[in-house]
Amino acid sequence: MRLIALIMLVLPALLATYGIKLMRDAFFGELTPIFFHIVIQFIVGLGLFGGGLYFIGGFILHRDRKRKLTKGEKNNRYSSS
Repeated sequence: MRLIALIMLVLPALLATYGIKLMRDAFFGELTPIFFHIVIQFIVGLGLFGGGLYFIGGFILHRDRKRKLTKGEKNNRYSSS
């Protein structure tokens, strides 16, 4: 079960990393052969980066809410009361 969870976190991280690479290549003018325009390559890279970041952030937020570590709740271990 932990292996599946690890794969679920590694795959979006790899996609986000590839998205950063696509944006960097588009910024410096290196066109990847599967794209026919630099702007499309940049937009796809931005989407991959945003999607990976969104998934990992959502996973961390869900885990913290499950363990009651987020701010704004009364029974928070970081609250002063």
